[in-house]
Amino acid sequence: MQQKPAGWAVSAAPVDYDAAVAAMEARVAAIHRGEAGELIWLLEHPALYTAGTSADASDLREPEKFPVYRSGRGGEYTYHGPGQRVAYVMMDLRERGRDARQFVNNLEDWIIGALDRFNVKGEKRCDRIGVWVDRTAMGGPPREDKIAAIGIRLRRWISFHGIALNVEPDLSHFGGIVPCGITNPSFGVTSLTDLGLPVTMDDADFALKSAFVEIFGGVEDEAPPV
Repeated sequence: MQQKPAGWAVSAAPVDYDAAVAAMEARVAAIHRGEAGELIWLLEHPALYTAGTSADASDLREPEKFPVYRSGRGGEYTYHGPGQRVAYVMMDLRERGRDARQFVNNLEDWIIGALDRFNVKGEKRCDRIGVWVDRTAMGGPPREDKIAAIGIRLRRWISFHGIALNVEPDLSHFGGIVPCGITNPSFGVTSLTDLGLPVTMDDADFALKSAFVEIFGGVEDEAPPV
């Protein structure tokens, strides 16, 4: 049976974190009841930190720097803020194979496909979730930088939370945490603009949309829930 297109919504203004989580919770419940379809929701948040279910309090280096939110997603501490494209994925894995590991793999492939539109080689690492850029291969110092984070939760096989792609955020804001608990100095954080690419948020959205269709199937535009 052909998969029904997922909704695709983009919020023009920054969305408060608590409001976004409440909207996701409501949509996930509606999807489970069969009252709503899947939704991919693209947005930006005001500057903040979130702590996933595996977060270590010692990884919060500057607790007064930005608001800190406890999050139900997997993972550790991460930063969200202006210039970072967050994509919340509310998808029905009952219709997509009930395979959480494959779903995360597909999310990574989605980001890699979007980066490929800008001739950036995004890579997976078996011991580190997310998408990475090998700066050494680009003629830089011997290091790997994360360009996109992934943190999801499943409730009765409906996904929520999602991905965060660094388009042009202030990378110094990551200094208030140990991003994803990774302390190795050979691993850092980067963005498309940090790589020297003058990519706008609209450019990133277009790349994400076209890459999503290749991995997950069709989408149809929808108004954002907030």
